This record gives sequence, C-alpha cells and structure tokens, in this order.
Amino acid sequence: MSGRSLRKGRELLRVKNLNISLICGKDLSAKHTRGCDLIKVVGVGDLRIHEGETVGLIGPSATGKTVTAKAIMGILQPIGAGKPEWEIEGEVLFKGRDLLKLSEEELNELRGNEISIIFQKPSSSLHPLLMVGYQTGEPVEAHEDVERQRLLEMVLDYLGKVELPDAKRRARFFRHQFSGGEAQRIMIAMALIYNPSLLIADEPTSDLDVTVQRQVLELLKRVKEGFGLAMLLITHDLGVIAEMSDYVYVMYAGRIVEHGDVYTIFEEPRHPYTRGLLRSIPRIDTDHFTLEGIPGELPKPPYDIPGCVFHPRCEHVKDHCKEKSPAVEEFEPGHYVACLRAKEI
Repeated sequence: MSGRSLRKGRELLRVKNLNISLICGKDLSAKHTRGCDLIKVVGVGDLRIHEGETVGLIGPSATGKTVTAKAIMGILQPIGAGKPEWEIEGEVLFKGRDLLKLSEEELNELRGNEISIIFQKPSSSLHPLLMVGYQTGEPVEAHEDVERQRLLEMVLDYLGKVELPDAKRRARFFRHQFSGGEAQRIMIAMALIYNPSLLIADEPTSDLDVTVQRQVLELLKRVKEGFGLAMLLITHDLGVIAEMSDYVYVMYAGRIVEHGDVYTIFEEPRHPYTRGLLRSIPRIDTDHFTLEGIPGELPKPPYDIPGCVFHPRCEHVKDHCKEKSPAVEEFEPGHYVACLRAKEI
C-alpha cells in the first residue's frame, strides 16, 4: 500500500452524475406500452481516473461495479425482447468526449484502441471454436488492415509479453487447452495489443487459486508500468485494492459512499461501511484485532431505501439518517464521504 499522495497527471476519464436504471413493466415487443417503472441500479455522482493512475472500485457483489464498467464501455446491452432494458443518463467524459453521446461506430473506434476491458471468468470470455492466437489479434484487425505475417508477429510478441508458455506453438490451441491463469494472460494480451490508454480490469483474479492470483497481479503491475496505462481495477478483494491502487472508490448499493487515496481509505476511513469492511478481514499487524462482520444483509435492487442506503446496517444511525440522503462531500482535502455523521463518529 502506497503512502498518501495527491492525484497527478491529466484527467483521462470523468464520470459525472451517471444514473443507470432498468426500464420495467412494459411490453418491449409490443407497439403499445402497458406502463413503465424505472428501477435505479447505479447512481455515480463523480468518478475520475488520471493518466498512469490505478483507481480501485471496491464493493460487495451485485452493487453495480460491473454495470458501471459496461456503461463506460458502451456495452450494456438490452437484456432481451420483452424484458427490462437499460436507461443511462449523465456524462462519461473520456479525453473530453462524452462516450454516452457517441454513435456505435465511434464507440467501436475507441474500444480496444483507446479503452480495453478484461472481464471476469476469462475462460468464458474466449470463443471456444477459435484459436487463441486469432482472438488475440482481433482488436488489431478491427481497427486497421494489417498484413498477415505482421499480425502474427504482433500476436506472438504480446503473448510473450504476458509470459504465456510456449506461445508460438500454443497460439494455435483452443480455449479448453488452457488453465484459468493462462486464459487470463491471453485476455490481458488481447486487451493490450492495440496499446490503449485505459484498461478496465473487472475482477481479474476471480476464480483463480491464490498462487495464480499472485502471478496475474504481478503481471498487471508490470504491463501497467511498461505500457504507461491508467487502470480501473474492479474487485471486492481489499488485499488486491491495497496492493494495486493509488486511489480508491468505495461502492455500496449502487452509490459511491467514500473515496480518497489508498492510504486514507485504509488508515483513516470515515464511512461506517468502509470501516465495517476493514473490520471484517483478518490482520496480522496487531495483537488486539477482533474480527467483526457487518450486521444485516446486503440490499438488492431496487434500492428504494429512504435516507442513507447504509442506515439499516449502520451502528451509528440516527433518525435523520433514515430520512435524508447524504451527498458526497469533502471531509478533508482529497477525502470525500457520503455520511451525515462523518464528523461525529
């Protein structure tokens, strides 16, 4: 975990007032509407990523982290005919351009070129009937006409950069012939091959054993430094966040409840949820640590909780917490908290 530092570099991505809702209660396949309800899933007021920075986005499962990432990428697809669809409002500014206002053709120019993503469960993200070498080169072919021999050289070069064993021979293998860790290396090569500015890593170590997790994290560190990447790292693992991140956003029930540099979040948290998270993991740096859980259960969408979304589980709750929804406010320079009692507790 790095020490306290001010954010540096040019702002690369800024998410402003991003509201993502499900449109429910209407027959999407019919010409008439039988009524429509909006179920708000995510409400991110402000999230920023600077050049060369690793930003951690942490929170429990089903809290909106992956939905946010897919909205940024413009790949939050309709769920299906006759089923709920997404409504997205707000701004997603990448190098000054609002991604939410771009056409599909313009977004395709950015995906894999300027912004790349690594999904959860890498084996499931690879096509089972295509050789991995072909898949690794697809981002290049999507953006330019490239001579076959040059493309092959690029593919082997990048599979070598991610240290895939025997890359020249195994580039002709298929998905089922690789372990989970090797599949993740292939996905990283695919994400990097066209030299993006921003890499979104969505749970990059999920479903991997501890030894392979360590290898993947070390690989991400090396490629980030080697390529000068900015990275949005999405996870529910506090250890990964502490090791990899420069700046951290804490998410709960679709909302950002606290954010600051990694040192502040781990050493001086102010939101009760962040404190609860830190108390719920074992520590070896003290003889007086008591492992505690957070009472209650995680809410599920729709988050129709009046007042603060965390108040049903908060040990510091007061009556006004149940009525007024707290804004994210600056508690101290560079440290922001959405809690009505942040200065008291």
